[in-house]
Amino acid sequence: MSDAELDQKSVDGSEQHSAERSRQEKASTDEGALPPEVVEPDPELTPEEAERARKRYLLTRFWISARGYWGRGGEWLAWPCSIGLLALIVTNVGFQYGINIWNRAIFDAIEQRNAHTVYFLSAVFLPLALGSVALVVTQVFLRMLIQRRWRSWLTTALIGRWLANGRYYQLNLIGGDHKNPEARISEDLRIATESPVDFIAGVISAFLSASTFIVVLWTIGGALTLTIAGSTVTVPGFLVITAVFYAAITSSSMAVIGRHFVHVSEVKNQAEAEFRYTLTHVRENGESIALLGGEEEERSDLDKTFTHVLRQWALLSRQHMRTTLVSQGSSLLAPVVPLLLCAPKYLEGSMTLGQVMQAASAFAIVQSAFGWLVDNYPRLADWHACARRVASLMMSLDGLERAEQSDALGRIQHGETEGDAMLSLNDLSVSLDDGTAVVKETQVTVEPGERVLVAGESGSGKSTLVRAIAGLWPWGDGSVNFHGDRRLFMLPQRPYIPSGTLRRAVAYPGAADSWPLDKIKAALDKVGLDYLNDRIEEEAPWDQTLSGGEKQRLAFARLLLHRPDTIVLDEATSALDEKSQDKMMEMIIHELPQITIISVAHRAELEAFHSRKITLERREGGAKLVSDIDLLQRKRKRNLLSRLVENRHSRPKGSTTPG
Repeated sequence: MSDAELDQKSVDGSEQHSAERSRQEKASTDEGALPPEVVEPDPELTPEEAERARKRYLLTRFWISARGYWGRGGEWLAWPCSIGLLALIVTNVGFQYGINIWNRAIFDAIEQRNAHTVYFLSAVFLPLALGSVALVVTQVFLRMLIQRRWRSWLTTALIGRWLANGRYYQLNLIGGDHKNPEARISEDLRIATESPVDFIAGVISAFLSASTFIVVLWTIGGALTLTIAGSTVTVPGFLVITAVFYAAITSSSMAVIGRHFVHVSEVKNQAEAEFRYTLTHVRENGESIALLGGEEEERSDLDKTFTHVLRQWALLSRQHMRTTLVSQGSSLLAPVVPLLLCAPKYLEGSMTLGQVMQAASAFAIVQSAFGWLVDNYPRLADWHACARRVASLMMSLDGLERAEQSDALGRIQHGETEGDAMLSLNDLSVSLDDGTAVVKETQVTVEPGERVLVAGESGSGKSTLVRAIAGLWPWGDGSVNFHGDRRLFMLPQRPYIPSGTLRRAVAYPGAADSWPLDKIKAALDKVGLDYLNDRIEEEAPWDQTLSGGEKQRLAFARLLLHRPDTIVLDEATSALDEKSQDKMMEMIIHELPQITIISVAHRAELEAFHSRKITLERREGGAKLVSDIDLLQRKRKRNLLSRLVENRHSRPKGSTTPG
C-alpha cells in the first residue's frame, strides 16, 4: 500500500465523517452535480469514427463541468466580469474606429499641407491613444482575472472529487485514460481554462472589428470600374470582396495544412506527461535504485521516454513550420494588397490620400479579424489536447461516482457498530472492480481492548482486507462498522512522511503546532528516536533521510500523540528487527493499555502481543476465514518461558538452582 493512504484515514468519530461527506458533496455539486451518463459509441462505427466520436464527447464532457462556473454553483463574480469584458471589447472597437477616422483626417491634412489641422489632430491623438491603451490594459486585467478565478474554481472542484472517498487511490485500481492525474489537474487544466477565455474574447473582438470595418471598406472603396477587352466591368464593394476572398484563402490554407495539429499536439502533451512521471518515479524511488545499482537501466528508460518526447516535438515543429508559412505570408501581403487596389482610384483623383490610408488600415483590421484562425490555430489545437486530457480524468471519476451510487457492482457499506464492539465485519466480501472475489464472507467482531492478529499466506488478501476496512477499497459486499464515538488510526507498512520539518512529520496528520515541543520530544524518546530531538524544527527531505525502520518508529510516535482508541497495523513493524519490534509493541501496550489493535503481519513472533488470531486462506472463489483462535494461553506460556530464560542468564556463574 502507498505511503499516505492509510495514514490519512484517521477518524475522529461520526461528526468528522459527516463534515467530510458534506464537503465532498458540495465539491461534487459545484462541479456539475451528478456525473453524466455514459455515452457509448455507435457499434456500427469504424474504429476511426468511434475514436473521433470519443474525442468529440470528451470536449462535451469538459464543458459539462467547466460551464458550471457561470451556473448556480459557480462564483458570483463570473457574470459581472464577463459582461465587463464584453463592454470593454465593444468600447475598444469604437476607439479603433476613432483612430481609423483620425488616420484619414491626418493624411488628408498632410496632403493639403494644412498645418493648423495637422497640429490639432496631433493634439487629439494623445488622449485617443491613452484611452485605447487604458482600455486594452483593463481588458487584459479582466480577462486574466476570469481565467485565474475560473481555473481556481474548477481546480478546487476537481481536486475535491479526486480526493473524495479515496478516489485518488482507487484510480490506480481501475482501467481508463487517467494516467498522471497531477499533470492533468495542474498543467492541462491551466491551459484548458486560459485558452477559452482568450478565444471567446478574440472571436467577439474579431467579429465586431470585421463588421465595423467592412462597412468602412464598402463606404470608402465604393465600386471599381475595369475595362476588359473593350467591355466595362463594375465591381461593387471591391475592397470588401477582396478582403473576404483573401481571408478565405488564408483560413482554408491553414485548415488544410494544420489538419493534424490537434492530434500531434495531444500526443506531444501525453509524451511530456509520461516523461515527467518517469522522472518523478526515479526521484521517489531513489534509495532503492541506488542500492540496487539500477542507474543504467533507469537511464535507458529515461532516454527511451525522452526520445519519444523529442520525436513528438519534431512532428509538432513541422506543423508549426507549415502554419508559420501561411501566417507570415499573410502578414506580409495584407498591408500591400489594399494599397495596390486603391492606387488606380487615387491616381485618377477619385480617392484622397487620407481615404487610401484609411482603407489600408481598415483592410488590415479586417484581415486580422478574419485571420484569427490563422494566428490561433496552434493554441486552439493545444487547448483541444489539454481539455480532452482533463475530461478523461473527469470521466474516470464519473465512473467511480456511478459505481458508488449503483447497485450493479456491489459496494462495501460503512456504518456504526451496535453495542460496545469496536469493529465488526458483517458478511464482508471484497472483490475487484470487475467482480472477481478476493475475500469472501468474512464475519468478525472485535471487542474493546482486543488485540487481533490477521495472518495468512502471501496473496491471501490480508492487505486488501485492510484497504476495505480503511474505506479505500470500495468493491465488494457486506459492511464494515466502527464504534461511532471512537477514533481509528491506520499504520501502513511504509509510513507517509510529509515535506517540511520533522515536527510536522511526527504530528501528521495533525498540525505541527497541535502539541507542545516537549510532548513531541517525549514521543520520539519512547520510540528510540531521541537522537533526532535536536533536529525537530529542521526542514529536510525526511522521507529520503530516514531509514525504513526509523519511519516505522516515527509512525509509532504518532500513535502516542494522537492516542486513538483503535489502530490497524499493516506490516507496520516489518522494517524492524525482532528486538525492536518487541519494544514497540510493548511500549504501545504499556502507554495505551486500553487500545484495540488489529494487526496484519507474517511474523509469528507477533502472536505474543495479541490476544486473538484469525487466519485467511486463499481459495479459488476468494480467500476465506478458516480459523479464529484465542492466543491468551499461548501468550502466558511464552512469557513464562521468557522469564525462565532471563533468570538463567542473570544467575551468577557457579550458582545452582535452588531446591
